[in-house]
This record gives sequence, C-alpha cells and structure tokens, in this order.
Amino acid sequence: MKKISLTGIKPTGTPHLGNYVGAIRPALELTKTYDTVYFIADYHALTTVQNGAEMRANIYKVAATWLALGLNPEESLFYKQSDIPEIFELSWALSCFTPKGFMNRAHAYKAKVEANTAAGVDVDSNVNMGLYCYPCLMDADILMFSADIVPVGKDQKQHVEFARDIAIKFNKHFGEDVFTVPEPVFQESTGVIPGLDGRKMSKSYDNYIDIFLEPKALKKRLGKIVTNSQGIEEPKDPDTCNQHRNRPKLSPPATVQAAWAGATPSRSSRTCSKNISVLPAKSTSTCSTIPTKSKRFSLTARNAPARRPRS
Repeated sequence: MKKISLTGIKPTGTPHLGNYVGAIRPALELTKTYDTVYFIADYHALTTVQNGAEMRANIYKVAATWLALGLNPEESLFYKQSDIPEIFELSWALSCFTPKGFMNRAHAYKAKVEANTAAGVDVDSNVNMGLYCYPCLMDADILMFSADIVPVGKDQKQHVEFARDIAIKFNKHFGEDVFTVPEPVFQESTGVIPGLDGRKMSKSYDNYIDIFLEPKALKKRLGKIVTNSQGIEEPKDPDTCNQHRNRPKLSPPATVQAAWAGATPSRSSRTCSKNISVLPAKSTSTCSTIPTKSKRFSLTARNAPARRPRS
C-alpha cells in the first residue's frame, strides 16, 4: 500500500510560471510514488482575501491551472477545503489540545508582530484570529486524511512539526493511534526563477508571467523583460540574459516531451483550456463534484476516510 502525500494550494492570486516550476510540477511528480491528495485551501486564504467574487475567481484559476497542468482527479483526490465540514469540526477538537504558545511561535504571526513593532504600532494591529489560529486548521487538514508525508519548503517545516506534536499528544491522551504522525518532505530547490526584471519572480515585484495569458497579453507582458543593449541577432550569454535563464527550468521533463509528441490531452486538460470555470458555483454535497475512481479515496458528504491499520 502506498503512503499518502498531501498538498495544499492557497488561492490568493493568479498562478504564474514561478509557481509552476517551484511548486506545481514537483507536487504532481509525487503521483508516481504516493497516493496523492491535493486541496484548495480557500479557508486559509480567507485571512487575506475577503471579497467573495475575488475568492471565487481565484479558486477557479487555481483549479483550472492544476488540472490543465496534469492533475488527474481520477488518480488523485482533489477537493476544496470548504466542502469538507469535518475538517472544521476536527480543527476545533485539535485546538482544545493545542497550547497557546504554539500560536505565539507560528511564523506568520511572528512576522506580523515584528512588522508592527518596526512600524511602531500595537503588536497585534491588523492581526485577525484566522491568522493567529491558522495552525490548528492546518493540523486538521493534514491529520484528517492520514497523510504520511507533506511536501514543504524548509521555511515551512514548522507547519508539519505542529501537526506532528498535536497528533502525538492526541494519540497519547486517548491511548491509541488515532492519527497518523506525518513527516515533512523537503522539496529540492529549483533555484530562483527570474522575473521580467531579473529579480525573483514574485507578485510583490509585479514581475511575474501568468501561466495562461491570451497571446496579445502575453506578448505585451514579455515585452517588459529587461534586456541589455545587444542587438537581437547578437549572441547572448545564457547565464546573464533574462530571456534565456529560465529555459532549462521551464522545459518539461523528457517523459512529458515524449508524451506530447503523440498524446491526446486529458479530458480535464481539454475542459480547462476551454472554460476556466471547472468548479460549480454551488456545491450540493460534500465532494460531490470530485470524480475519482480510486478505491482508496471514496469520500461522501459524511464519510471521512477511515484510519489505516498500522503495519
């Protein structure tokens, strides 16, 4: 039996090429060795995105992006966080076992406190309880689906450590292995993906390239790439030229290139390329919109995955 990998995707904006190389492609590679679970963390995004129309648009963009780039819902579990009410029930239960000191040490909260201190304002200025208590919800995300591993960057190791500590504490309190204790798996560095100006591609720098842009908009965006004074036909240095530095990182794996030569796009990819609204505006029941043929992941409105027996 394969181990379970869980990946959360926060819908806080339009996915760009940096997201693809640094997060999406490595996460999709996990399907080769794990039973994969992917979810759109819309309730985590609620701490910063509080406009309904914007949130819905972000969710559609994220879902369309992942499906079009290779996530197959017939092989993996793919769901929207807010469609599973049991996650929030579990979050409350876990919060009752979580020391307040954990919340004080959470990176997001500490960063906000440090920023407020530097600005000379109250340390808790503009800190909502969603931001402060988000580790409890993250613990529920991980433990609900008996995740064995959670792929994260090294700066996100704390997220999984919190979930491990709470799982161990919960199991010890009840005298049995209620939860699987997860392990962090660190993604290998893909290097810095240069943006239009040569700096790291980031929305905060406004130097990013959206993954799905209309041809005219894409041409206009690419026209902003900072170049040197060399002529168009002059030889360029691939190590310093912004137009060439991303080529090796953005090139698909050899297996994908070979498949593209004669492959037919998947149903989900064809759907996404034609219509970005891959999720319905309203869901009538939990996970009813997530098709899956996997025997391992069969989720209904009030049926969370059963805990796996220990080997």
